[in-house]
Amino acid sequence: MAAKKSPPDSIDPAQAIALLKSAARPAHRAGLARYGIPDAHALGVPMRDIQALGKRIGRQPALAQSLWDSGIYEARLLVAFVADPALLTVTQMDRWCRQFDNWAVCDTLCLHLFDRSPHAWERIEAWSRRHGEFEKRAAFALLAGLAVHDRHTPDAPFLAGLAHVDAAAGDARNFVSKGVSWALRAIGHRNAALHAEAITHASALAASDNPARRWVGKDALRDLGRATVRAKVAKSGKGRAQKNV
Repeated sequence: MAAKKSPPDSIDPAQAIALLKSAARPAHRAGLARYGIPDAHALGVPMRDIQALGKRIGRQPALAQSLWDSGIYEARLLVAFVADPALLTVTQMDRWCRQFDNWAVCDTLCLHLFDRSPHAWERIEAWSRRHGEFEKRAAFALLAGLAVHDRHTPDAPFLAGLAHVDAAAGDARNFVSKGVSWALRAIGHRNAALHAEAITHASALAASDNPARRWVGKDALRDLGRATVRAKVAKSGKGRAQKNV
């Protein structure tokens, strides 16, 4: 029998930030602006190093709020890997979402933390009605994250998610539009039935007179129409059919 892994050693926020600072690279920090990420509060730590540190630290939820409150870009990214999704409260998720100020922190928390929370689906509903650009993007980054990572939820919630896509597709702000398209594409990648629904929605959007809605539709159609995507969803459909025999 393989030996059980020992739990990670506890670490305080100052130690975690010191570890981040030791991994900082000035050249990496200088390149953040090219990707639309503010660098005023950044150290310059590559994502792979943040993920490695998160794995080393493990889930230590007592660290999360202090790291977040530091305001350091990389410390906020690290929150996604040290907070415990099972212990997140709606209040905490909403507070962090309101303070998103760039797409990278938004997407990292949505794809590595929030989509594992029992509150994930209800936050999509709430955040999709928010006005702030990154708050609204969070709804669709979270929906995309669930579409990719949640292998057990049936189709119905994702079909409901398409209604949020339709409602937000007219928002012309860059990070919202890209988030909406991302969610639509991710839903369409799940299986053949959802692919067909996503194609229907994307086609309607692509035919719209509204430029933002038209862009989302065309962007999604380019992806959903690829031969590799069609083959993947066809294969998933066969797998589901065999399970139901």
